[in-house]
Amino acid sequence: MRVISMVLLTGISRIRGWRVGTRSPTMSTGGNTIKELAAFERDGSPRMRFAPSPTGSLHVGGARTALYNWLVARQEQNGKFLLRIEDTDLARSTRESEESMLADLEWLGLDWDEGPGVGGPCGSYRQSERSQIYKEATDFLVRAGHAYPCFCTEEELETKRIAAKMAGSQVAYDGTWRGADADEVQRLLESNTPHTYRFRTPKGKIVRVDDRVRGHVEWDVQATIGDFILLRSNGVPVYNFCVAVDDALMGVTTVVRAEEHLTNTVRQLLVLEALGFKEPSYAHASLILGSDKSKLSKRHGATSCGQFRERGYLPDAMINYLALLGWNDGTDKEVYSREELIKSFDLSRVTASPAMFDDAKLRWLNGQHLRSMSLKRLLPLAREHFKAGGLLDDAETNSAAVNDFIKIAATSTQPKAELVTDMVDLSRSTLAYPLLETVKIQDCNEEASVLAKTVTKVLDDDFISFSKALIDSYDAREAPPFCYDAALAADANPASVLEWLEALGGRLGRSKKNLLMPARIALTGKTTGMDIPSQLKIIQCAIHANCARSICVSIDQRMEILRAYGDSAPCSFDGNTTPEGELEPKRNMNLATFSKLRRVYESNRRTASDDITMFEILRNAYEGL
Repeated sequence: MRVISMVLLTGISRIRGWRVGTRSPTMSTGGNTIKELAAFERDGSPRMRFAPSPTGSLHVGGARTALYNWLVARQEQNGKFLLRIEDTDLARSTRESEESMLADLEWLGLDWDEGPGVGGPCGSYRQSERSQIYKEATDFLVRAGHAYPCFCTEEELETKRIAAKMAGSQVAYDGTWRGADADEVQRLLESNTPHTYRFRTPKGKIVRVDDRVRGHVEWDVQATIGDFILLRSNGVPVYNFCVAVDDALMGVTTVVRAEEHLTNTVRQLLVLEALGFKEPSYAHASLILGSDKSKLSKRHGATSCGQFRERGYLPDAMINYLALLGWNDGTDKEVYSREELIKSFDLSRVTASPAMFDDAKLRWLNGQHLRSMSLKRLLPLAREHFKAGGLLDDAETNSAAVNDFIKIAATSTQPKAELVTDMVDLSRSTLAYPLLETVKIQDCNEEASVLAKTVTKVLDDDFISFSKALIDSYDAREAPPFCYDAALAADANPASVLEWLEALGGRLGRSKKNLLMPARIALTGKTTGMDIPSQLKIIQCAIHANCARSICVSIDQRMEILRAYGDSAPCSFDGNTTPEGELEPKRNMNLATFSKLRRVYESNRRTASDDITMFEILRNAYEGL
């Protein structure tokens, strides 16, 4: 690197080129001029960089690029991961977007050693704050004969482009000002005529690179590009020029980026060679495709890291999955910790074939990481999402009771969840009591759902009598103490719930097979979900913590709803027996009768709160059939 420094130092002082009428800038950026930065020493350790443009959110493709660079840097003790903000697109770049990207990188755990908020030996790491460096590099290239000012107007360039298209020739700058008279150039410069600076592309030049992913790639420069712009007329540098200068001055050893940047490499290598810098290694990872095999975009659903975070994905799972989008270690292993990825990752095993983004695979991986997460790491995440999901809105979020609710709910839902948001949904479902909705699901035809058949089987097995026995047992305070005193729920033994239910089943002559499903429906109002003891503990912890009052139904309230249902539910008769106190037998329920009642129901019911009124309507309709 010291040799490169000398090239710049001696070149600027000795080489005579265009007399552009401007002095070499002396202003420094972050205390460093281009000459001083060129003296940056390399020690042989990897210096990797991620250089996003802050024009939107951090896409999963950008996150994968950052990850691959981060993994290489972390494989050596002195490796460095640089974050550089490429914000020269003034119309689209925003500080809000930059802050969003930095937050996403922090969430992913991709910490940077140099860059915004951290600093480093390279001055500023925002390109918009390095303009003097690019101007000095441009001045050096002009003096060395590698660049020249171009005074073509945009109208003239457009005319040239149209003419080239009509002639069927290459659409590239024709070099109008490439060999212009030096005095004419000087006169226009001194009169402040608007101009750009273009790179003088060598004729007959072949640019070659041995890409660590795509192998040997080469370009015939003359057939590929013309004399490209370095600085626009407003003084803003062009992307490829900034990248080449910054990669050199920041000592980047390997550039890992997406395949779509491969064609940029030819311009960047030409600039590096003209400045006298050694080129870095390159590795261009494949594109990430959606399910339809087109480039992953918003139409495929969530594509930004922020969206995945909001949906309950874990940073470790995202890192794990992103690493596998184009890389494997040659084994069938799929679940990796960060430490395992750092140890196993190798750019030589990054494939050149496109990677398919699979939402189901990501969700599965997230579940693997979530279920193995320690309580210490799980609880802060659960708190964050419980609060966002409205489960803590009515509570003092730092009270001991709230902490108990979060702990019991998180540990109970963790085995069944794939996303952190699943834990919220499972907890919310537990707190609700949809008994009346569940018992209305009936097995009315041969195509009935499994759920309908399950409910029908339970109801036909004398569910009303079981419910009344359960209520009587509860009223006799035979249930575990925490069912009556919510303050005891957090430390309650879940086995006590099963002991209570099994004792009740024994008195009723019910086997365990015929006991737990009716008990589940009676106590939770559902046929599915976590085990009954866990659900009851979550309910009582929420009651004690004053959480989710708008949806939480206490055990006492459940017993009252169950009691009302048992009192109002019609009894079953075979059509030949007249119940005591009735003059006429009830009509048998058949498909035709059900169809008529269903039409009445559908034309009247709007919400669950209509159920009491609907019961009266249907009973009257049934009696009128």
